[in-house]
Amino acid sequence: MSYDLIVIGSGPGGYPAAIRASQLGFKVAMIEKESLGGICLNWGCIPTKALLKSAQVYEYMKHSADYGINATGVQADFGAVVKRSRGVADKMSKGVQFLMRKNKIEVIMGYGKIAGKGKVEVTAADGSKQVIESKYIVIATGGRSRELPNLKQDGKKVIGYREAMVLPTQPKSMIIVGSGAIGVEFAYVYNSMGTKVTIVEFMPRIVPVEDEDISKELEKQYKKQGVEIMTNSSVESLDTTGAGVKALVKKQDGSTVVLEADIVLSAVGVISNIENIGLEQNGITTDKGKIIVDKYQQTSVQGIYAIGDCSPGQALAHVAAKEGINAAEHMAYLEKKHHHLPEPLDYNNIPGCTYCTPEISSVGYTEVAAKAAGYDVKIGKFPFMASGKASAAGNTDGFVKVIYDAKYGELLGCHMIGTNVTEMIAEAVVARKLETTAHEILNAVHPHPTMSEGFKEATAAAYGEAIDI
Repeated sequence: MSYDLIVIGSGPGGYPAAIRASQLGFKVAMIEKESLGGICLNWGCIPTKALLKSAQVYEYMKHSADYGINATGVQADFGAVVKRSRGVADKMSKGVQFLMRKNKIEVIMGYGKIAGKGKVEVTAADGSKQVIESKYIVIATGGRSRELPNLKQDGKKVIGYREAMVLPTQPKSMIIVGSGAIGVEFAYVYNSMGTKVTIVEFMPRIVPVEDEDISKELEKQYKKQGVEIMTNSSVESLDTTGAGVKALVKKQDGSTVVLEADIVLSAVGVISNIENIGLEQNGITTDKGKIIVDKYQQTSVQGIYAIGDCSPGQALAHVAAKEGINAAEHMAYLEKKHHHLPEPLDYNNIPGCTYCTPEISSVGYTEVAAKAAGYDVKIGKFPFMASGKASAAGNTDGFVKVIYDAKYGELLGCHMIGTNVTEMIAEAVVARKLETTAHEILNAVHPHPTMSEGFKEATAAAYGEAIDI
């Protein structure tokens, strides 16, 4: 069978690439070994947000008296929470099936492997094989939970994010190793529902990629919620021979402590799925576990592109989607089906969102990175304690922090922690994209009362013009 484009993987990078190519006149086939929508939709972004929402609703119900509403006998049904999450994921996966039919994309279920120039071998679940051909190929094979030698996952007592979403019973205690987005999101879910949670982080602070002020605030809020946090610490070994798990944890001073829990969740990052897909045999260059690409996502082999978690950009769904669209538009340009080259991604203007409570969102430089890059900076912070909307909602924790270039007023970075801040960061992304200055932000009237006023107020604070603080 022959196509114009074969996409290997149907995640948040693969299916947009397939749809955009179809819109541009390509005959497209998409290969998926498990479920349409990939990890993000079935085992990542979407179902975790459903779990987080259930945990948040439970927290609200437990504190309903704060809002003048008495709710008694509130209980969390862990099984029902998991079932709802799976239902949300299933619905979204069916949505991708609809999009494939709508855009006339042929879906081939099986394991895809590059088998020579313009050829992909697909192995079905029953072991049968077929070879399909195409001028262009997009590798969108994504990633999986990273496994460390001293944190071998058995799927029962030592688990990754997939098992954490569908545990048959709620554990009484859990050790979470790693405090990136996956770690802190699951920490909130389980802690809020009554599991005793301990976070072990190797770096000096939790959510280590975020601005230092954000890390400090989240640690303060998590400790207030009852989460135990051990930074500058590492899990040296695990003993799973007993009823639970014993973890030998080494502290910064070299001393050790043994922690006991029902479950250990390994959340130490994601590793790319690039093994056994025909890269080496076909001369496709890799480095440090990633497929090397140019600014249009082209690999070292003409006609083959790589996008998403298997390529070097940030391992985020929205990055993968844009890379997939860019790859499709680039090959369409080469085929004279599209009039202009796609605009390459600016990887320094990618928003990052973490959906714990309080939420975290950020874009651009941290304060430390901006100063290291040689900028003279103006810093502004607006605490949500001073926000009328936050006070009315009963969620005054957190703040907005902005970083401006003192010379030209360029917005270098924006960092937020608080309720619904993942819905607010897009303003800063667009502002940076348009090279908006602080002066223009201050003169753009923001609605009152809203949380989004915090962005303008933080900007005002940076320039000594704050009204509400």
